[in-house]
Amino acid sequence: MDLSAADLLERLVAFPSVVGTPNDELMAFVAEYLAAHDVPYTLLQGPEGDRSNLFATIGDASRPGYILSGHVDVVPAQEPEWQGDPFVMRRVDGRMIGRGCCDMKGYVAAVLAAVPALRRMTLSAPIHIALSYDEEAGCRGVPHMLAALPDLCAAPLGCIVGEPTGMVPVLAHKGKSALRLTAGGRGGHSSRPDLGSNAIHSLLPALEAAVAQAAALQTGPQDDRFAPPYSTLQVGTIRGGQAINIIPETAVAEIEARAIAGVDPKALLEPVLSVLGADVQADWLSSYPALALEADHPLVGLVVGISGNTSLGAVSFGTEAGLFQKAGVPAIICGPGDIARAHRPEEYLTEAELAAAGEMILALGRFLLV
Repeated sequence: MDLSAADLLERLVAFPSVVGTPNDELMAFVAEYLAAHDVPYTLLQGPEGDRSNLFATIGDASRPGYILSGHVDVVPAQEPEWQGDPFVMRRVDGRMIGRGCCDMKGYVAAVLAAVPALRRMTLSAPIHIALSYDEEAGCRGVPHMLAALPDLCAAPLGCIVGEPTGMVPVLAHKGKSALRLTAGGRGGHSSRPDLGSNAIHSLLPALEAAVAQAAALQTGPQDDRFAPPYSTLQVGTIRGGQAINIIPETAVAEIEARAIAGVDPKALLEPVLSVLGADVQADWLSSYPALALEADHPLVGLVVGISGNTSLGAVSFGTEAGLFQKAGVPAIICGPGDIARAHRPEEYLTEAELAAAGEMILALGRFLLV
């Protein structure tokens, strides 16, 4: 069952593993592929019951080794600009086009394509494959896998998260927290506001606090590795009301904060939480910490060597790498493609980018040869 990275990517894209939906068929395919190459794996079903993480090991799991980490969920693909079915990969002029090709099934395909070669190597330390779900919903799946990690392998030496960075090792990223506020009111005719309770009005103190906090953060702690160099906060969505002459009985706002390294992203939303009235409910949608790997950490030198590229201090988008670091696993980001192509119609990865990812993975194997 040897397949090229491009063929594997085509198979992976064909599974419409949109965030928040089941991924059983995709994971069954990966499990069958690994079993065909005698690679032991564990499927870790999440609490949702219809989606799973997968953890596999090539080599001796009782020895400290390295994790190759990727998520298999993708964002929806409903944009009209797609020139074909986004879940049927197209190959055009050296580009592989389809939802998830860049973010980040390309890296997953490169990892899986390297399995036969890695299996033939006598490794001094194991190489683990960690595939997660619902990363696009705020890294909801990987914490369940990280909780099980001590039972799956010896404490790892490091983790390479293959998000699209142009194969440039990235040492840091911002953390993120997202909050949903739901206000309940009492509907009625707008001519008698005294008989109702306007749910949109109930949200205003929180929205004002969010705007004020966003402005205050611009003069708060700074880290020049990021763009912008400060933590940020924004109101992303507001929903409520039926018509201009009806008192809104429900209203919902979603607010996110992105934190530079060393700042708790949840703490950034405290000013918003502190002004909520009794008629407003707050629910955390997601939260993950920033990543901050020291420039002199051995993992940096290793990944610079196997990727052939100089490291970059930081990016502003978030990944699961911060959660690996929080769990005690040093983590770095390095994968094929450009983040600017992610979450867009006609998302693509080039053949050269896919090949570079495969070469990095094989170079890790050669580095670990006995």
